[in-house]
Amino acid sequence: MLFTALGAHGHLYPLMPLAVAAREAGHQVVFATADDFRATLEKAGLEPAKAGLTIGEAFASQFPGFTPGLARRELPPQELAATIGRVFGRVMPEQFATDLRALFEQHRPDLVVYEVGNPGGLFAAKSAGIPAVGHGFGRVSSDGLMAEIDRSVREYAGELGITEEGPAWGTPFVDICPPSAQSPEFLASAHRVPLRPVGWSDSGDLPDGVTDRSRPLVYLTLGTSPMSQAGVLAAAITGLSGLNADVLVATGPSLDPAALGEVPPNVRLEAWVPQSALLPHVDLVVHHGGSGTTLGAFSAGAPQLVLPQGADQFANAEMVLASGVGARLLGEEATAESVHETAVRLLGDSTVADAVRGLAAEVAAMPSPAEVAAQLPQYI
Repeated sequence: MLFTALGAHGHLYPLMPLAVAAREAGHQVVFATADDFRATLEKAGLEPAKAGLTIGEAFASQFPGFTPGLARRELPPQELAATIGRVFGRVMPEQFATDLRALFEQHRPDLVVYEVGNPGGLFAAKSAGIPAVGHGFGRVSSDGLMAEIDRSVREYAGELGITEEGPAWGTPFVDICPPSAQSPEFLASAHRVPLRPVGWSDSGDLPDGVTDRSRPLVYLTLGTSPMSQAGVLAAAITGLSGLNADVLVATGPSLDPAALGEVPPNVRLEAWVPQSALLPHVDLVVHHGGSGTTLGAFSAGAPQLVLPQGADQFANAEMVLASGVGARLLGEEATAESVHETAVRLLGDSTVADAVRGLAAEVAAMPSPAEVAAQLPQYI
Protein backbone atom coordinates (compact mmCIF):
# COMPACT_ATOMS: atom_id res chain seq x y z
CA MET A 1 0.00 0.00 0.00
CA LEU A 2 1.11 3.53 -0.72
CA PHE A 3 0.00 6.42 1.50
CA THR A 4 0.48 9.97 0.24
CA ALA A 5 0.25 13.37 1.92
CA LEU A 6 1.19 16.95 1.14
CA GLY A 7 4.35 18.24 2.77
CA ALA A 8 2.84 19.74 5.93
CA HIS A 9 2.25 18.48 9.47
CA GLY A 10 -1.49 19.05 9.26
CA HIS A 11 -1.73 16.90 6.13
CA LEU A 12 0.68 14.15 7.17
CA TYR A 13 -0.41 13.48 10.74
CA PRO A 14 -4.11 12.59 10.13
CA LEU A 15 -2.99 9.64 7.96
CA MET A 16 -0.33 8.31 10.33
CA PRO A 17 -2.59 6.22 12.63
CA LEU A 18 -4.12 4.32 9.69
CA ALA A 19 -0.75 3.89 7.96
CA VAL A 20 0.79 2.44 11.14
CA ALA A 21 -2.24 0.21 11.69
CA ALA A 22 -1.95 -1.10 8.12
CA ARG A 23 1.72 -1.90 8.71
CA GLU A 24 0.89 -3.63 11.98
CA ALA A 25 -1.73 -5.70 10.12
CA GLY A 26 1.05 -7.10 7.95
CA HIS A 27 0.82 -4.90 4.87
CA GLN A 28 3.89 -3.36 3.31
CA VAL A 29 3.35 0.38 3.64
CA VAL A 30 5.26 3.04 1.73
CA PHE A 31 4.49 6.65 2.68
CA ALA A 32 5.21 9.27 0.02
CA THR A 33 5.54 12.89 1.09
CA ALA A 34 8.07 15.70 1.21
CA ASP A 35 11.55 14.67 2.33
CA ASP A 36 11.30 16.83 5.47
CA PHE A 37 9.24 14.10 7.12
CA ARG A 38 11.59 11.17 6.45
CA ALA A 39 12.73 10.99 10.09
CA THR A 40 9.13 11.07 11.38
CA LEU A 41 8.10 8.26 9.05
CA GLU A 42 11.11 6.10 9.85
CA LYS A 43 10.54 6.58 13.58
CA ALA A 44 6.99 5.27 13.08
CA GLY A 45 8.32 2.20 11.26
CA LEU A 46 7.08 3.33 7.85
CA GLU A 47 9.06 3.25 4.62
CA PRO A 48 9.42 6.81 3.32
CA ALA A 49 9.44 7.85 -0.33
CA LYS A 50 10.17 11.38 -1.48
CA ALA A 51 7.42 13.00 -3.51
CA GLY A 52 6.09 16.49 -4.03
CA LEU A 53 7.06 19.81 -2.50
CA THR A 54 6.84 21.35 0.91
CA ILE A 55 4.40 24.23 1.17
CA GLY A 56 7.34 26.62 1.44
CA GLU A 57 8.92 25.23 -1.72
CA ALA A 58 5.61 25.50 -3.58
CA PHE A 59 5.11 29.14 -2.63
CA ALA A 60 8.76 29.92 -3.41
CA SER A 61 8.14 28.66 -6.95
CA GLN A 62 5.50 31.38 -7.30
CA PHE A 63 7.32 34.12 -5.36
CA PRO A 64 11.07 34.47 -5.90
CA GLY A 65 12.67 35.24 -2.55
CA PHE A 66 9.66 33.88 -0.67
CA THR A 67 9.72 34.03 3.13
CA PRO A 68 6.87 32.99 5.48
CA GLY A 69 4.16 35.64 5.52
CA LEU A 70 5.48 37.49 2.43
CA ALA A 71 2.47 36.73 0.23
CA ARG A 72 -0.02 37.60 2.96
CA ARG A 73 1.60 40.99 3.49
CA GLU A 74 2.16 42.04 -0.11
CA LEU A 75 -0.72 40.64 -2.16
CA PRO A 76 -4.26 42.08 -2.23
CA PRO A 77 -6.81 39.60 -0.80
CA GLN A 78 -8.30 38.50 -4.14
CA GLU A 79 -4.91 37.87 -5.72
CA LEU A 80 -3.70 36.10 -2.59
CA ALA A 81 -6.72 33.77 -2.66
CA ALA A 82 -6.11 32.95 -6.32
CA THR A 83 -2.43 32.28 -5.62
CA ILE A 84 -3.21 29.97 -2.70
CA GLY A 85 -5.72 28.18 -4.90
CA ARG A 86 -3.07 27.70 -7.59
CA VAL A 87 -0.40 26.49 -5.14
CA PHE A 88 -2.62 23.90 -3.43
CA GLY A 89 -4.79 23.10 -6.43
CA ARG A 90 -2.21 22.89 -9.19
CA VAL A 91 1.47 23.42 -8.26
CA MET A 92 1.66 20.86 -5.45
CA PRO A 93 -0.64 18.19 -6.96
CA GLU A 94 1.09 18.37 -10.35
CA GLN A 95 4.56 17.86 -8.87
CA PHE A 96 3.26 15.10 -6.63
CA ALA A 97 1.62 13.28 -9.53
CA THR A 98 4.82 13.55 -11.57
CA ASP A 99 6.93 12.11 -8.76
CA LEU A 100 4.49 9.30 -8.05
CA ARG A 101 4.34 8.19 -11.67
CA ALA A 102 8.10 7.69 -11.53
CA LEU A 103 7.77 5.90 -8.18
CA PHE A 104 5.11 3.55 -9.58
CA GLU A 105 7.58 2.34 -12.20
CA GLN A 106 9.82 1.05 -9.41
CA HIS A 107 7.19 0.07 -6.85
CA ARG A 108 3.62 -0.45 -8.05
CA PRO A 109 1.30 -0.56 -5.03
CA ASP A 110 -1.95 -2.51 -4.83
CA LEU A 111 -3.74 0.46 -3.28
CA VAL A 112 -3.10 4.21 -2.93
CA VAL A 113 -4.48 5.93 0.16
CA TYR A 114 -4.29 9.61 -0.67
CA GLU A 115 -4.97 12.54 1.58
CA VAL A 116 -7.82 14.45 -0.05
CA GLY A 117 -5.91 17.73 0.14
CA ASN A 118 -3.39 16.06 -2.17
CA PRO A 119 -5.28 15.13 -5.35
CA GLY A 120 -1.96 14.50 -7.08
CA GLY A 121 -1.94 11.13 -5.32
CA LEU A 122 -5.35 10.27 -6.77
CA PHE A 123 -4.54 11.51 -10.27
CA ALA A 124 -1.31 9.50 -10.40
CA ALA A 125 -3.19 6.39 -9.24
CA LYS A 126 -5.91 6.87 -11.85
CA SER A 127 -3.41 7.34 -14.66
CA ALA A 128 -1.67 4.11 -13.59
CA GLY A 129 -4.89 2.15 -13.14
CA ILE A 130 -4.31 1.62 -9.41
CA PRO A 131 -7.28 1.57 -6.98
CA ALA A 132 -7.40 4.53 -4.60
CA VAL A 133 -9.04 5.52 -1.32
CA GLY A 134 -9.29 9.11 -0.09
CA HIS A 135 -8.48 10.07 3.49
CA GLY A 136 -9.99 13.23 4.95
CA PHE A 137 -8.50 15.53 7.57
CA GLY A 138 -11.68 17.11 8.98
CA ARG A 139 -14.95 18.70 7.97
CA VAL A 140 -15.40 18.83 4.21
CA SER A 141 -15.90 22.40 3.05
CA SER A 142 -16.03 24.22 -0.28
CA ASP A 143 -16.21 27.73 1.15
CA GLY A 144 -13.74 30.59 0.83
CA LEU A 145 -10.22 29.53 -0.07
CA MET A 146 -11.34 25.92 -0.45
CA ALA A 147 -13.43 27.01 -3.44
CA GLU A 148 -10.35 28.58 -5.05
CA ILE A 149 -8.35 25.40 -4.47
CA ASP A 150 -11.18 23.25 -5.82
CA ARG A 151 -11.38 25.39 -8.97
CA SER A 152 -7.68 24.87 -9.72
CA VAL A 153 -7.89 21.15 -8.98
CA ARG A 154 -10.82 20.70 -11.35
CA GLU A 155 -9.04 22.57 -14.12
CA TYR A 156 -6.04 20.27 -13.70
CA ALA A 157 -8.26 17.19 -13.56
CA GLY A 158 -10.00 18.25 -16.75
CA GLU A 159 -6.66 18.47 -18.54
CA LEU A 160 -6.00 14.89 -17.43
CA GLY A 161 -9.40 13.73 -18.65
CA ILE A 162 -10.71 13.03 -15.14
CA THR A 163 -14.34 14.05 -14.90
CA GLU A 164 -15.86 12.22 -11.91
CA GLU A 165 -17.97 14.32 -9.61
CA GLY A 166 -18.68 14.10 -5.90
CA PRO A 167 -16.47 13.81 -2.81
CA ALA A 168 -13.06 12.22 -3.33
CA TRP A 169 -13.74 11.93 -7.07
CA GLY A 170 -15.94 8.89 -6.56
CA THR A 171 -13.46 6.88 -4.47
CA PRO A 172 -14.18 5.61 -0.94
CA PHE A 173 -13.50 8.37 1.61
CA VAL A 174 -11.98 7.63 5.02
CA ASP A 175 -13.65 10.27 7.19
CA ILE A 176 -12.22 11.20 10.61
CA CYS A 177 -14.85 13.84 11.34
CA PRO A 178 -17.68 12.74 13.65
CA PRO A 179 -20.98 12.66 11.72
CA SER A 180 -22.71 15.27 13.89
CA ALA A 181 -20.00 17.79 12.96
CA GLN A 182 -19.57 16.79 9.31
CA SER A 183 -21.13 18.58 6.34
CA PRO A 184 -24.67 17.23 5.70
CA GLU A 185 -24.11 17.54 1.94
CA PHE A 186 -21.00 15.38 2.21
CA LEU A 187 -22.75 12.79 4.37
CA ALA A 188 -25.55 12.50 1.82
CA SER A 189 -23.28 11.93 -1.17
CA ALA A 190 -20.00 10.30 -0.11
CA HIS A 191 -18.92 6.65 0.03
CA ARG A 192 -17.89 7.25 3.63
CA VAL A 193 -15.59 4.99 5.68
CA PRO A 194 -15.69 6.33 9.26
CA LEU A 195 -12.45 6.36 11.24
CA ARG A 196 -11.93 7.59 14.79
CA PRO A 197 -9.62 10.65 14.78
CA VAL A 198 -6.52 9.57 16.68
CA GLY A 199 -3.97 12.24 17.42
CA TRP A 200 -0.43 11.90 16.15
CA SER A 201 2.61 13.88 17.13
CA ASP A 202 6.30 13.16 17.47
CA SER A 203 7.01 11.49 20.79
CA GLY A 204 8.29 13.63 23.62
CA ASP A 205 7.89 14.35 27.31
CA LEU A 206 5.05 16.48 28.58
CA PRO A 207 6.13 19.75 30.19
CA ASP A 208 6.56 19.66 33.96
CA GLY A 209 3.39 20.18 35.95
CA VAL A 210 0.90 19.06 33.28
CA THR A 211 -0.18 15.92 35.12
CA ASP A 212 0.11 17.33 38.67
CA ARG A 213 -1.94 20.51 38.96
CA SER A 214 -4.24 22.22 41.44
CA ARG A 215 -5.99 24.51 38.93
CA PRO A 216 -7.17 24.44 35.28
CA LEU A 217 -4.72 24.15 32.38
CA VAL A 218 -5.31 26.25 29.26
CA TYR A 219 -3.42 25.30 26.09
CA LEU A 220 -2.76 28.01 23.49
CA THR A 221 -1.42 27.34 20.00
CA LEU A 222 -1.64 28.91 16.57
CA GLY A 223 -0.14 25.86 14.89
CA THR A 224 3.02 25.32 12.89
CA SER A 225 2.04 27.39 9.86
CA PRO A 226 3.61 30.74 8.89
CA MET A 227 0.07 32.15 9.20
CA SER A 228 0.68 32.28 12.97
CA GLN A 229 0.96 35.91 14.02
CA ALA A 230 2.82 37.23 17.04
CA GLY A 231 0.21 39.96 17.58
CA VAL A 232 -2.68 37.49 17.88
CA LEU A 233 -0.65 35.23 20.15
CA ALA A 234 0.41 38.13 22.38
CA ALA A 235 -3.18 39.35 22.78
CA ALA A 236 -4.35 35.84 23.65
CA ILE A 237 -1.55 35.42 26.20
CA THR A 238 -2.48 38.72 27.86
CA GLY A 239 -6.12 37.70 28.06
CA LEU A 240 -5.49 34.19 29.32
CA SER A 241 -2.87 35.22 31.87
CA GLY A 242 -5.60 36.90 33.92
CA LEU A 243 -7.30 33.54 34.55
CA ASN A 244 -6.87 31.54 37.73
CA ALA A 245 -5.23 28.90 35.56
CA ASP A 246 -1.93 27.72 34.17
CA VAL A 247 -1.39 28.66 30.52
CA LEU A 248 0.82 26.53 28.28
CA VAL A 249 1.70 28.18 24.95
CA ALA A 250 3.15 26.32 21.97
CA THR A 251 4.70 29.10 19.90
CA GLY A 252 5.54 26.94 16.88
CA PRO A 253 8.70 26.83 14.75
CA SER A 254 8.09 30.08 12.87
CA LEU A 255 7.99 32.41 15.87
CA ASP A 256 10.84 33.35 18.18
CA PRO A 257 9.44 33.30 21.73
CA ALA A 258 11.55 36.38 22.45
CA ALA A 259 9.20 38.32 20.16
CA LEU A 260 6.48 37.90 22.80
CA GLY A 261 8.53 39.61 25.49
CA GLU A 262 8.28 38.80 29.19
CA VAL A 263 5.19 36.77 30.12
CA PRO A 264 3.36 36.48 33.49
CA PRO A 265 4.42 33.70 35.89
CA ASN A 266 1.37 31.51 35.16
CA VAL A 267 2.29 31.42 31.43
CA ARG A 268 4.81 28.95 30.03
CA LEU A 269 6.20 29.20 26.50
CA GLU A 270 7.31 26.11 24.58
CA ALA A 271 8.36 25.97 20.93
CA TRP A 272 6.80 22.50 20.66
CA VAL A 273 4.75 20.10 22.77
CA PRO A 274 3.57 16.51 22.07
CA GLN A 275 0.05 17.72 21.42
CA SER A 276 -1.72 14.36 21.14
CA ALA A 277 -0.38 13.38 24.57
CA LEU A 278 -1.13 16.82 26.04
CA LEU A 279 -4.78 17.31 25.04
CA PRO A 280 -6.33 14.78 27.47
CA HIS A 281 -4.90 16.87 30.33
CA VAL A 282 -6.22 20.24 29.09
CA ASP A 283 -9.28 22.11 30.43
CA LEU A 284 -9.53 24.59 27.53
CA VAL A 285 -7.90 24.74 24.10
CA VAL A 286 -7.41 28.18 22.51
CA HIS A 287 -6.21 27.70 18.95
CA HIS A 288 -6.20 28.67 15.28
CA GLY A 289 -8.74 26.11 14.07
CA GLY A 290 -6.40 23.62 12.43
CA SER A 291 -8.18 20.32 11.79
CA GLY A 292 -5.76 18.28 13.93
CA THR A 293 -6.22 20.49 16.98
CA THR A 294 -9.98 20.80 16.47
CA LEU A 295 -10.57 17.06 16.18
CA GLY A 296 -8.02 16.33 18.89
CA ALA A 297 -9.98 18.53 21.29
CA PHE A 298 -13.19 16.71 20.25
CA SER A 299 -11.57 13.40 21.21
CA ALA A 300 -10.09 14.73 24.45
CA GLY A 301 -13.34 16.29 25.60
CA ALA A 302 -11.98 19.83 25.92
CA PRO A 303 -13.92 23.02 25.12
CA GLN A 304 -12.40 25.24 22.46
CA LEU A 305 -11.92 28.92 21.71
CA VAL A 306 -11.00 29.25 18.04
CA LEU A 307 -9.08 32.21 16.60
CA PRO A 308 -9.02 31.32 12.88
CA GLN A 309 -6.24 32.75 10.71
CA GLY A 310 -6.86 31.28 7.24
CA ALA A 311 -7.59 28.29 4.98
CA ASP A 312 -10.09 25.77 6.43
CA GLN A 313 -9.76 27.24 9.92
CA PHE A 314 -12.85 29.41 9.49
CA ALA A 315 -14.96 26.37 8.57
CA ASN A 316 -13.57 24.53 11.59
CA ALA A 317 -14.41 27.49 13.84
CA GLU A 318 -17.97 27.40 12.51
CA MET A 319 -18.08 23.64 13.19
CA VAL A 320 -16.99 24.17 16.82
CA LEU A 321 -19.65 26.86 17.26
CA ALA A 322 -22.41 24.81 15.63
CA SER A 323 -21.52 21.75 17.74
CA GLY A 324 -21.89 23.79 20.93
CA VAL A 325 -18.43 22.82 22.18
CA GLY A 326 -16.81 26.23 22.13
CA ALA A 327 -16.64 29.74 20.74
CA ARG A 328 -14.81 31.72 18.07
CA LEU A 329 -13.37 35.19 17.78
CA LEU A 330 -12.76 36.52 14.26
CA GLY A 331 -10.12 39.06 13.25
CA GLU A 332 -10.24 42.21 15.37
CA GLU A 333 -12.67 40.54 17.79
CA ALA A 334 -9.70 38.64 19.26
CA THR A 335 -8.63 41.24 21.81
CA ALA A 336 -7.08 40.43 25.18
CA GLU A 337 -10.34 41.41 26.86
CA SER A 338 -12.58 39.25 24.64
CA VAL A 339 -10.25 36.26 24.92
CA HIS A 340 -10.31 36.57 28.71
CA GLU A 341 -14.10 36.94 28.93
CA THR A 342 -14.76 34.07 26.52
CA ALA A 343 -12.30 31.77 28.28
CA VAL A 344 -13.95 32.46 31.66
CA ARG A 345 -17.34 31.59 30.17
CA LEU A 346 -16.15 28.38 28.49
CA LEU A 347 -14.41 27.11 31.63
CA GLY A 348 -17.62 27.47 33.64
CA ASP A 349 -20.43 26.77 31.13
CA SER A 350 -22.25 23.52 31.99
CA THR A 351 -24.07 23.49 28.65
CA VAL A 352 -20.75 23.55 26.78
CA ALA A 353 -19.40 20.86 29.12
CA ASP A 354 -22.37 18.60 28.30
CA ALA A 355 -21.88 19.12 24.56
CA VAL A 356 -18.14 18.41 24.88
CA ARG A 357 -18.81 15.12 26.69
CA GLY A 358 -21.40 14.08 24.11
CA LEU A 359 -19.08 14.76 21.18
CA ALA A 360 -16.19 12.94 22.88
CA ALA A 361 -18.45 9.90 23.32
CA GLU A 362 -19.42 10.04 19.63
CA VAL A 363 -15.75 10.09 18.62
CA ALA A 364 -14.90 7.21 20.96
CA ALA A 365 -17.60 5.08 19.29
CA MET A 366 -16.10 5.50 15.79
CA PRO A 367 -14.08 2.57 14.33
CA SER A 368 -10.42 2.38 15.36
CA PRO A 369 -7.48 2.58 12.92
CA ALA A 370 -6.97 -1.19 13.31
CA GLU A 371 -10.61 -1.85 12.35
CA VAL A 372 -10.41 0.38 9.27
CA ALA A 373 -7.01 -1.05 8.26
CA ALA A 374 -8.69 -4.46 8.18
CA GLN A 375 -11.17 -3.10 5.62
CA LEU A 376 -8.58 -1.69 3.19
CA PRO A 377 -7.96 -4.93 1.21
CA GLN A 378 -11.57 -4.92 0.04
CA TYR A 379 -10.82 -1.78 -2.02
CA ILE A 380 -8.01 -3.39 -4.00
